[in-house]
Formats: sequence, structure tokens, C-alpha cells
Amino acid sequence: MSVRQGLLALLAETPMHAYQMRQQFEHRTGGTWPLNMGQVSTTLDRLVRDGLVEPADTADADAEVQRYHLTAAGRDELATWWATPVVRSTPARDELSIKLALAVSAPGVDVRTIVQAQRTETMRAMTDLTRLKADLPASGWSSEDLAWSLVLDHLVFAAEAEVRWLDHVESRVARAAAEGGTSDETAVSRRAAATARATAATAAASGGAR
Repeated sequence: MSVRQGLLALLAETPMHAYQMRQQFEHRTGGTWPLNMGQVSTTLDRLVRDGLVEPADTADADAEVQRYHLTAAGRDELATWWATPVVRSTPARDELSIKLALAVSAPGVDVRTIVQAQRTETMRAMTDLTRLKADLPASGWSSEDLAWSLVLDHLVFAAEAEVRWLDHVESRVARAAAEGGTSDETAVSRRAAATARATAATAAASGGAR
């Protein structure tokens, strides 16, 4: 999630002050990615420093808050962002993936119990998301309704994928247990090979993005 580009997108529509940007960002994303004023202020300072945003002239000299608008360079950067796909070469630090990756090699940890507990939590989240989708109007959607609906769809699809992955983890762990696992030497070799492949793929993707 890029706060920088998000603020540029909002300012492309109309000049705003920092609090309006925070409100609009959270409103349009359904509060899924809340911002604090420190984030907004720090990002604004950097945008001004980089020449992408500048203070807007105001007819009210006594205005208590400063509004901002995009510069030509800011519009160019925003246009580039719209046109550029999000690069997936570097995996995000996902807590669940890290937790299970460590759990499978931690002595005395019951991985299947962790998986079952997580599946229950993810299913609960899916139920909540489905309930939120049901609250959307049946017709006559505004652009804000559509934006929120798309965010909800993404979260539901991600939760469904997580449940499928948890099923896969449980199956792999059960199969490994039935086969008696693998030797430490073989496991280290496999991890080293996987790391080398991931590093090569990342380098190739980064080179192609330049």
C-alpha cells in the first residue's frame, strides 16, 4: 500500500488539506488501511520536497489549515503509477507464512493445531466480510460503493486463497510425518537451492523493471 501515490491520486481531483486527505483515503478504502496524521504529514512534506505537491493559493488569508495541490511533475508521477503494474518480485513479510515456516522446524510445535486455529480465524473473517458485502445496496451504486465493493472482493478472495493454502500446508505436514520427514542434510540442500532460485528470479525481475 503506497500512501505517497494514494495522496497524489486524491490531490489530482481537488486541493485538500492533510486531514481531508486522511478522511478521503480511509473513506474510499472502507477503513481497511487506516492512516494516522503523522503518516500523512510526513508524506506531504516529502511530496513538497520532491516538487510533486505544493501549497495551494487560498483566498482566505486567515485559513487555519493549508491546502495542497499537484504540480505538473506530480501529475506525471501519478500517470506513471496508474500505468505501471505492481511488482511482485519481493514477497511481503506475511506473518502467517513466517509463523508456519518456522513452526515446521521448531521442536515440540504442533503445526496442525496452528493450522486448524488459523483456519477457524480466517473463516470467521470471511463471514464478517461477506456480511459487509451484503450491506451494500442492491443497485444504484455510487463510485464509492464500487470502490468499497472491490476492496471487499479482494479481501474475500485473499481469505479464500489462505484457506486453500492452509489445507495444502496441513496435507504436506501430514504426508511428511507419514514418510518420517527428511534428513537435515537434504533439507538444508533443498532450502539452499530454493533460496538461490528465489534470488535469481528477484534479480531477473528487478533487471527487467529498470
